[in-house]
Amino acid sequence: MINVTKTYLPDIEEYQSYVKGIWDRVQLTNNGPLVKELEAKLRDYLGVKHCLFVSNGTIAIQIALKVLGISKEVITTPFSYCATSHSVIWENCTPVFADVSPKDLCIDPARVEAAITENTQAILATHVYGNACDVEALARIGEKYKIKVIYDGAHCYGADLGGKALLSYGDISTCSFHATKVFHTTEGGAIITDNDDVAWLIDRYRSFGHIADNYLTIGINGKLGISCCYGTLRLARCSGNYSQQKGNIRIVRQTFTFRRKAGQS
Repeated sequence: MINVTKTYLPDIEEYQSYVKGIWDRVQLTNNGPLVKELEAKLRDYLGVKHCLFVSNGTIAIQIALKVLGISKEVITTPFSYCATSHSVIWENCTPVFADVSPKDLCIDPARVEAAITENTQAILATHVYGNACDVEALARIGEKYKIKVIYDGAHCYGADLGGKALLSYGDISTCSFHATKVFHTTEGGAIITDNDDVAWLIDRYRSFGHIADNYLTIGINGKLGISCCYGTLRLARCSGNYSQQKGNIRIVRQTFTFRRKAGQS
């Protein structure tokens, strides 16, 4: 059996050495220096303007919907982990499913447009298995009907499209850093946007809506804490692991191609 979701664990001594500073500072949460450090590193690595950590990828989608003021119908894909549609329902919105394209398993823009009603407020699309959604077609639909476009990017961390980070498309993109992902923080997620005002509001929503003792809006406990240490150590090794994975993919493709040509099943 090939364990395709085997979790990466850093060297235990390296990890212990890295987290020692937490014991020295005695700050475990509330946007501490390690969270800020990793957010900055990920912004540079991914090539995005704003990357805000949250406690998991599900909370990321929920906050995205809340920040954009979505309260009615959301057109989304039936081919995604249940967290995608659960987030829509949890935020008291109505999921409307549009089928996927057989060529990439991503949501079909033509079916999205056909599903739009007067109550449609957003498209929530998932990049599946690293395959990019048709971001240009979905952007045109969003602009034409004045609806928001959100991407669940849990499968596309580090991917780019035409030299631009895939996570930078849409009004908001979200990401999961669950332990089974290529890049992870054991549990965690992120919200990505190029909009300064949206980023400011996300920052408020993820921490009960306040700055110090000034409560500015409602919010939720969506903060990421000490687990960001895993992410920093993981990020340093991502490039090498990606190269290894790409090599493994080539072997699998070559093997299946050979078997098909040989008439084997």
